[in-house]
Amino acid sequence: MMPENMDVVTTPRGAWSAAGAVAGVAGLAVSHAATMVLTLRSSPLVAVAELVIQHVPGVVAERVIEFLGTKDKPFLVVVIFILMMLFAMWAGRLAERSWWKPILVWLGMGGFALLAVLTRFDATALDYLPVTAGVVTWIVVLSFVTEPLHSIDAESDTPADGRSRRSFIIRSTVLGVAGIGVGIFGQNFGAKRRHVEQTRRLLNLPITDRMPPMGVHVELDDLPPWQTPNGVFYKIHTAVVVPTIEPQDWSLRIHGLVDQEITLTYQELIDRPIIQRWITLNCVSNPVGGPLIGNAWWSGVRLSDLLEEAGVSAEADAILQTSQDGWTCGTPIEAVTDPERHAMLAIGMNGDALPIDHGFPVRTVVPGLYGYVSACKWVVDIEVTKFEDFEAYWTGKGWSEKGPVKIASRIDAPQNGDDVEVGVVSIGGHAWAQHTGISSVEVAIDGGDWAPVELGFVPNTDTWVQWKADVELEEGDHTVLVRAVGADGETQTGVERDTAPDGATGWHQIEVTAK
Repeated sequence: MMPENMDVVTTPRGAWSAAGAVAGVAGLAVSHAATMVLTLRSSPLVAVAELVIQHVPGVVAERVIEFLGTKDKPFLVVVIFILMMLFAMWAGRLAERSWWKPILVWLGMGGFALLAVLTRFDATALDYLPVTAGVVTWIVVLSFVTEPLHSIDAESDTPADGRSRRSFIIRSTVLGVAGIGVGIFGQNFGAKRRHVEQTRRLLNLPITDRMPPMGVHVELDDLPPWQTPNGVFYKIHTAVVVPTIEPQDWSLRIHGLVDQEITLTYQELIDRPIIQRWITLNCVSNPVGGPLIGNAWWSGVRLSDLLEEAGVSAEADAILQTSQDGWTCGTPIEAVTDPERHAMLAIGMNGDALPIDHGFPVRTVVPGLYGYVSACKWVVDIEVTKFEDFEAYWTGKGWSEKGPVKIASRIDAPQNGDDVEVGVVSIGGHAWAQHTGISSVEVAIDGGDWAPVELGFVPNTDTWVQWKADVELEEGDHTVLVRAVGADGETQTGVERDTAPDGATGWHQIEVTAK
């Protein structure tokens, strides 16, 4: 019989869930460390996130991009981490009554992570190891951390001195800190990106930098530059962790409906004749007046020359491009075999080697097409084929097959909601119709007649053009609309359509107040 005033020792509330969380963090840290040490591209956690991205419905993906922008992938990783922690805490609760039920939870989580890893385009046998290491860590750490909890329950009808409770706290703290330390060590030990970045900066490529031509800028403050710097050029891709590829490890295979298959190394590619050209790229997800567009000086090898060398079959109507991370896009064959289109395997951007986030060491640039059907970053495989024989990533989610860029225009200054001075107000922005060109831009104030504006110079039809208009505004609120007319005579439509399935349409409109 227990003496009076002697407390009954019971398992601390939430301790089993906490034990599961500690085991979960430790397992994820070990798998991440193993990924970094083995210099694999992505950890199991990231692989799961990319598997979700691959299979999320297109309309959902589009809405998430609209709402979160470039923060969509970090948000997804955080959500998946939280879900994994909930499962880990559940495993900890199950450990209170059973030794084998938590193992089933760990194996289920590991199996899903392994599925995500092994369905990747670049999966190898090494990708088994981080998942296996993580699962083993989960099982071992949970058993080790919960041992004192079982001792507490066993002592619940006898006096206890708290040693089991202290043992649980010490073990949990030590293993939690150790797990985080292992993850940090792995991150530092496997800093592959830093090495690739250093290699990229030291490359001496046969490309040149070039200042924007005279006359491309109109005289108006607050306009974005005609040439978009690399650091602010928009970035849209599905990779949670972007591929980091050493130039000596990169190769491109061109195969399929060709007379002869071609495999190129990086050195063999840059030894070929280089073309350089001003080209504007924009994303199909760009809303009317949106920011997902940029103009740069691109350097690369003409894709039509490579395909001519391979010998394209007359029955082919597309190429299927595959990125090192497994992303795919289908591009019309006529767009990449026409030498006047200047489609290229780009190695340089604005006079430097491609930034890693923009496709280093090699990406595809095809003027006149939205990126989802043409701009394959980290490209490693080109199959000459037919559209009927494949389904690319975005077209499999409801986007159209060929994706030609639509004529569009944007007001950049002033911005929507700005106050301006009464009198003459300068308004300006950009207009584009890549591979067609812009013949004129017009603005309308408060529903009035369309009036032509001043256009800047353009070096070719593949770049956007800056425009400027001086208008008289009386005191009060005003609405400004803009539309463009293409070199082919097409006038930009005012019909408003969403970005899916082949690009947004409508006139960009802003509201300003003259004071």
